[in-house]
Amino acid sequence: MSSLHESLFRPIRLGAIEAPNRILMAPLTRGRSDPGSVPNAMMTEYYRQRASAGLIISEATGISREGLGWPAAPGIWNDAQTEGWKPVTEAVHKADGRIVLQLWHMGRLVHPDFLDGAPPVSASATTGPDHAHTPTGRKPYEPARAATTADIARIIDDYGQAAQNAKAAGFDGVQLHGANGYLIDQFLRGSTNLRDDDYGGSPQNRTRLLREVLERLISVWGNERVSVRLSPNGDSQGCDDPDPAALFAAASGVCQDLGLGFVELRQPGPEGTFGRTDVPRQDGMIRRIYSGPLVLNSDYTAAGADADVSAGRCDAISFGRPFISNPDLPFRIRTGAEWGPNVNVPQSWYLPGPAGYIDYPALEPVA
Repeated sequence: MSSLHESLFRPIRLGAIEAPNRILMAPLTRGRSDPGSVPNAMMTEYYRQRASAGLIISEATGISREGLGWPAAPGIWNDAQTEGWKPVTEAVHKADGRIVLQLWHMGRLVHPDFLDGAPPVSASATTGPDHAHTPTGRKPYEPARAATTADIARIIDDYGQAAQNAKAAGFDGVQLHGANGYLIDQFLRGSTNLRDDDYGGSPQNRTRLLREVLERLISVWGNERVSVRLSPNGDSQGCDDPDPAALFAAASGVCQDLGLGFVELRQPGPEGTFGRTDVPRQDGMIRRIYSGPLVLNSDYTAAGADADVSAGRCDAISFGRPFISNPDLPFRIRTGAEWGPNVNVPQSWYLPGPAGYIDYPALEPVA
C-alpha cells in the first residue's frame, strides 16, 4: 500500500529492538492502575490497542514506594506488580508490538502523604514548585531531604531490582526516566543539585548518578536494551541549569560511552506540557556527541515528524497525546486520515475508568 510520510515507515533498529516503523508511543502517565500500584486488565487493553507503534514506551512506572508519588500510577518493585504487567506485555507481543518499561523515581516531587509523612529524597534539600497530586487532592510540595551516599546506593539497587522485575514481566527493555524534573533530572541540574561531593558541582559529577543507574540497568539488560529520556529544554518543574549546553554535552557523553540502545529527548513546542520554549534546543549538539538512534518528542504533526526524520535531525519521533485518542496512529498517518479529537483535557488523562482511555475507536482498515 502506498503511504504518506514514507520516512516514518522505514524500519529502524533501536539497539537490539527491531521496530517496523519510526512512530513511537511516548510515555504517558494515565493513572489507571489498581490499589497497590498494580497493573490491571484495562491497562492491558489500552496497550494492546496501541501495539502498531514502532515501539511503545510505557507510562512512567515507580521503582519503589519511596519514588512514586502519583495516584494510581503503576509500580514494578514487587511481585504483584510484576505479575500485573505480564498480561500487558503478552497482549502487546501477541499483537506484534514491542514495549519497554520506563523506570521512574520522582525524587522531591513525591508528597509526604505517599510516605507516611516522611520527607521525600532529592539531590539537595529543595522544594518543588506548585502542587502535588495526592489521593486527597492537590497539596503544596514539601521540602525534600538531601540523599546520603547510603541513600544513593540503595536507590541504585532499587533501579536494579526494578530492571530485573521488568525482565521477568516480559518487557523488551527498559528506559530510564531522566527528564521533566524528576530524581535523575534533580541530580543533573544546577538549580536542584547543590551538593559539594562526588555527585555535585561539575557537569561530570552531576551526571554521575545518571551513569551509575544506567550501568546497573545495563548489568541486567545489556546496553542495547537500555535507553534514557532527557529534557534539555530549560525549566522542568523547577529544575534548570545555568549552562545547559555543557550539562547535556556531559550527559550525551555518558550515553555514548555506554552505547545505549537509543536516546529520547523531550523538547516541547508551543503547546508543550513541560518547560519553556524560549531556550535554545540542544538536539543538534546531542546528535553530534551521541551516535546511536535519537528520538525526538516535541508536539509533532505528521508532516513535522516526516520532515525531521527525512532531514536526518533524528531517527524516529515519539508521539504522546496523539496516541491517547488515536490508538491506530500509524495507520492514520500512513493513510492521511484525520486524527481523533484533541484531548488536551487533564480530566480525561488521569480520571479512573475506561472513559477517555480505552473507548477511542480505531479506523477500519481500507482494502
